[in-house]
Amino acid sequence: MTEVLALMRDFAEAKEPWFSWTPAEQRTAAQTAFDNGIACVLRSQIIRDGQPTGWCQQHDAMTLTPTAARAYELPCVASSESARLVLLLMAIEQPYPGVRRAIDGAVRWFTASTIREKKIVERNDDRMLVDDAGAPRLWARCYDLETNQPFFCDRDGVKREALSEISRERRTGYAWYGTWGETVLKDYERWQLHVGTP
Repeated sequence: MTEVLALMRDFAEAKEPWFSWTPAEQRTAAQTAFDNGIACVLRSQIIRDGQPTGWCQQHDAMTLTPTAARAYELPCVASSESARLVLLLMAIEQPYPGVRRAIDGAVRWFTASTIREKKIVERNDDRMLVDDAGAPRLWARCYDLETNQPFFCDRDGVKREALSEISRERRTGYAWYGTWGETVLKDYERWQLHVGTP
């Protein structure tokens, strides 16, 4: 969704030479598609205790509620996908109040969901989470919709609390941790300076 919306935006704005040949009516249609897509993104943002947080890896096409995909992809707040959406929203030149609220809420969620003094190491064709006081900030891929605690899942679809509780095949075959929120938090400071206080 993020990449498709970015393509529609670039097509509409025709800033790049490879879009300059497009007729005005097609650029207008692309802008409409982008605006409709952003409206959908805002409606699908997960709200917890009245506050916007992030997004799931996938949302139901009709209800926009978080939904499952593969057996190990349960409904959750997904930091990787959320980071890409926030960065897209921050690229909107004239953010209206709904966009600002979505960005501010997501950044609060990323800040509250930061994992500190931990890192992922790879040993003997396996991955594990270990203590490291000097490690960069980290985020789990999946956070529980109710508790906001990280969780992990095997191909059996059972939610587990620790990476060590799932099979080695899933530990090494999926990005359960990452630094996705780092760019969001850094870009947010620049975004605030750019757009100013509402």
